[in-house]
Amino acid sequence: MSNPIKSVRGTRDLLPPETALWNFVEAAVRDVFRVYNFHEIRTPIIEDLALFQRSVGEETDIVGKEMFAWEDRARAQSEKGQWLALRPENTAGVVRAYIEHKLWERPGLQKLYYIGPQFRRERPQKGRYRQFYQIGAEVIGPSSAGSESPSVDAEVLEMLATLLDRVGITGWTLELNSVGCANDRPKYFQALQAALKDVVGSMCADCQRRAVTNPLRVFDCKVAADQPIIEKLPRMADYLDEACRSHFAEVRALLDAVGVPYTLNDRLVRGLDYYSRTAFEFTHGALGAQNAILGGGRYDGLSEQLGGPPAPGIGFAIGEDRFVMALQEAQGEAVSKPPDVYIAPLGAGMDREAARLARELRRHDVVVELGSETFKLKKSLETASKVNARFALIIGENEVKANEFAVKHLATGQQITVKRSELAKYIQS
Repeated sequence: MSNPIKSVRGTRDLLPPETALWNFVEAAVRDVFRVYNFHEIRTPIIEDLALFQRSVGEETDIVGKEMFAWEDRARAQSEKGQWLALRPENTAGVVRAYIEHKLWERPGLQKLYYIGPQFRRERPQKGRYRQFYQIGAEVIGPSSAGSESPSVDAEVLEMLATLLDRVGITGWTLELNSVGCANDRPKYFQALQAALKDVVGSMCADCQRRAVTNPLRVFDCKVAADQPIIEKLPRMADYLDEACRSHFAEVRALLDAVGVPYTLNDRLVRGLDYYSRTAFEFTHGALGAQNAILGGGRYDGLSEQLGGPPAPGIGFAIGEDRFVMALQEAQGEAVSKPPDVYIAPLGAGMDREAARLARELRRHDVVVELGSETFKLKKSLETASKVNARFALIIGENEVKANEFAVKHLATGQQITVKRSELAKYIQS
């Protein structure tokens, strides 16, 4: 081979047996979502660029530096091209679909979840890729359906605690904060900008830019030299109005009632402009400095920003790549299931008999790996061991005529003859 084409930097192939762990995670997620009455939504990977400019915020790093966007010229030459983007997150797309399809006309709250790839043009590092995968959910609806209730926030957080426990991730920490609302945030922004005025000149370039465009984002800074300055800045908790203060207190009381532990973190902000009130992250020590497994929060004004009716909501996104990393740390090995049986056909014409028998066994949910009649018995048994099959089932002319087959337990070396009608039961025992 000369100059083989490789995957694009910042992307990767997911291969067996690792994909078995991904499937395990997604199956567990679907199962947990089901009992909380969430339903799947699938939105396009490509969206109008304006969707993210209006929701995420033009001054965020995502829109300003990290999006894959281009002008679509597949229109008449006289028409202006539309700017498109690969979705960098999925909440905006879900809310766009909520508005476009008038989902508020359906009864109750809309409890929607998604699983799929997102795209950001950022510097690849451990657990962070240009194409990455998210599992997320949104609860959205009119206030008359109870969408503003603190009980909705608490239920979402309790569901996430249940999910982490279900898949075997232990030692997680829930960090909780309130980032206020449209009523109290302007006063806080004014105080924050005043506090930054005399110190921002000694901070990193990103902080200097954020201090002007969106001072709340200064708390996202990870530069070590800036942390002593950030530690002395005013906190949102001191500027919450009575409604936000009461809402946050009730969320905490509900979490206490159901036994979900949490830590208050008044420096916690979410990186997107649409968040309000409750903000949260679940972290795990196995992921190092970038230790967030998932995060989310409220976005009570997002529907109006996108041209829809008032529809308070709350949601979260799980970084599936990092979620799987944490699970690998917790469990060690992948969860792929090796074959139950390796079928070893011996002699000309036995491939057909092996195929018939494999079909019968698979109908009983037996995992089968088929060999080849061109293999000698020694090679068949070596192959069976390499694929970690529990049993080797030998098929030759004599076995077919007698309708009984030699079954060898590869771990113990024990070999017995089993009637065709009893094979599935014996292999599964």
